[in-house]
Amino acid sequence: MNIFLTGATGYIGGTVARRLMDDGHRLRGLVRDADKAKRLAAMGVEPVMGGLDDAAVLMAEARRADAVINTASSDHRGAVEALVGGLAGSGKPFLHTSGSSIVADEAHGDFASDTVYDEATPLVPVPGKKARVAIDDIVRGAAARGVRSAIVCPTMIYGNGLGLARDSAQIPKLAALARQAGVVRHVGRGLNVWSNVHVEDVAEVFRLALARAPAGAFYFVENGEASYRDVCAAIARRLGFGAPQAWPFADAVKELGENSAAYSFGSNSRVRGKRTRAELGWQPMHASAIDWIAKELPL
Repeated sequence: MNIFLTGATGYIGGTVARRLMDDGHRLRGLVRDADKAKRLAAMGVEPVMGGLDDAAVLMAEARRADAVINTASSDHRGAVEALVGGLAGSGKPFLHTSGSSIVADEAHGDFASDTVYDEATPLVPVPGKKARVAIDDIVRGAAARGVRSAIVCPTMIYGNGLGLARDSAQIPKLAALARQAGVVRHVGRGLNVWSNVHVEDVAEVFRLALARAPAGAFYFVENGEASYRDVCAAIARRLGFGAPQAWPFADAVKELGENSAAYSFGSNSRVRGKRTRAELGWQPMHASAIDWIAKELPL
């Protein structure tokens, strides 16, 4: 299958690309930087020069490909509209990457939520995530336009990427900040809980969804959960630091930005991928972010 992949130089996209090439698929990957284009080509992915704002490029690649996978951005509406436009009426697969912060709350790290979502749970997003949910609705709605569209919605991803980018967004960020500050910090009391999943298990969902997902499907991707306090304690042990410290929300905002502090690091995001397991037959191989931190988090 000829697949057009956005985000091919990124963490999720690079790992997905490796797995798809292992299956014998041929990939073209969107890339803006000439040096990364060379590295992408060396990896076996044919570079397509352009960015997410290049609607004409996206539409042309979507028409040319047998399938399209967007791992570049969960929040770029224009890119999604262009890809859907290029695929409309074709019946081809379109897999879009969302993220489980769509179920985020305003905990600011200070409490663990009892609310656990699955794919059938009604969702009313916080204001900061309404735009992402609206994009997800566009993707699912593409089913009515003759696109076999599906959403893959990972939780906190851990593990070393198999492509050009090694690190995920959350756990390595906390470790990097700890190295700079000499202490591991969690937003607020760190009681907020996130579901999590290994990046190679995420890639397996993309493989399965490419072959099996019906039009309009939505899949949470998770295999375990932990509070940020426990995640930070594991990072501290791995780095040889003392006990984690509370990070007042206002201070976290100054360093992380408000959206990231509130939703990536300060919210609860507890989900269950019931449909992912039942409909795709997904069987994750990795079970513990805490264990990965203890044994494999890069020092």
